[in-house]
Amino acid sequence: MNVWIAVLATGLGCYALKLGGLVVPQRVLDDPRVRRFADLVPVALLTALIAVQALAQNGSLELDAPRLAGLGAAVAALLLRAPFLVVLVAAAGVTAALRLV
Repeated sequence: MNVWIAVLATGLGCYALKLGGLVVPQRVLDDPRVRRFADLVPVALLTALIAVQALAQNGSLELDAPRLAGLGAAVAALLLRAPFLVVLVAAAGVTAALRLV
C-alpha cells in the first residue's frame, strides 16, 4: 500500500508542477534571471544523474577503472562533437571491453 501512496503523491506533485508552469505570468517568464535558471537547471540535473549512475553503486562511491574509462570515452567523444548515439556506444563499448578483460 505504501508504494501506491508514493505513486499517487508523485503523480500529484508532477501535475502540480505542470500546472504551476502554466499559471506563471508571462512577465515572470520574461525575466532574464528566470530564463537563465531554466536554461541551467536541466544541465545541472543531467550532470548529477550521470555522476550518480557512473560512479555510485549500492549507495557508495565506486571508482573502478572500467567506469572511469567509459566516462572518459564519453567525454572524449563529446569533445570531438560526436552524435549522442556515438557517445553512448563509445562509453558502453569501452566499459564493456575493460570489464571483459
